[in-house]
Amino acid sequence: MALDPLYPATAIEGALRAGRVHRRFFRHQVRIDKKGPIDLVTAADLEAEGEFRALIAERFPTHGVLGEEAGAGADPGGPSGASAPVRWIIDPLDGTTNFAHGVAFFCVSIALEVRGVLEVGVVYDPIAEELFTAERGGGAWLNGVRIHVSETRELVDALLCTGFPYTVRERRRRQVEVFAAFLGEARAVRRLGSAALDLCHVAAGRFDGFWEERLQPWDLAAAALIVHEAGGRLTRYDGSPLDLFRGETAVSNGWVHDALLTVIRRAAGPAA
Repeated sequence: MALDPLYPATAIEGALRAGRVHRRFFRHQVRIDKKGPIDLVTAADLEAEGEFRALIAERFPTHGVLGEEAGAGADPGGPSGASAPVRWIIDPLDGTTNFAHGVAFFCVSIALEVRGVLEVGVVYDPIAEELFTAERGGGAWLNGVRIHVSETRELVDALLCTGFPYTVRERRRRQVEVFAAFLGEARAVRRLGSAALDLCHVAAGRFDGFWEERLQPWDLAAAALIVHEAGGRLTRYDGSPLDLFRGETAVSNGWVHDALLTVIRRAAGPAA
């Protein structure tokens, strides 16, 4: 069955609206609260997600929404995000720590899932004005231009990216050991602070691979589809298919994927 064209249009509209919220607050005084010792939430996160939930409630009242700030609670006029056959997954501000410190590397991430299958992914970087989009089977696009993963064949020639979960203080030895192992195997490693954008840069061929533990569905959903449609490979650390709800994420151009997994397993041990 063909996808309703209003679905991708709504994802793009929602992302652009969130970007306007981001720009209005960025590098201005903004309320910042803590969800954990190093896990922040700002007024921009809350306003952007609230606007998107209102848009979906008005336009698609039977759809669910799973969002970082309000979870999968019941949406106005619709079922809970957990039970709806059509569900939107949003991170209203991926890279909140960067945003709160005035660092211009953050985005909004919006995905559409139909009966458990990702069908639409949109990630928008409002500062660089880069809009990454994908529909299942339709390729991946950046500002309307088709994108593909890189053709780097060897890990020694690869530029990699990673992230540290908010639990890094509890598990920092393993995180650091894996990071250090890649320093000896790859051309370079970066840690930029927005998983959704990191994955989009893999899709665009800027990075050759990415890994991170304990990501959430809203971090991954949209960008995972974009990487897939750009020709990339996404798995868990054991090589099994990526699971949005298991958090263990390895992403690459495909060519360096097995080497990426080998380094992770060797450095992290059997618990990874």
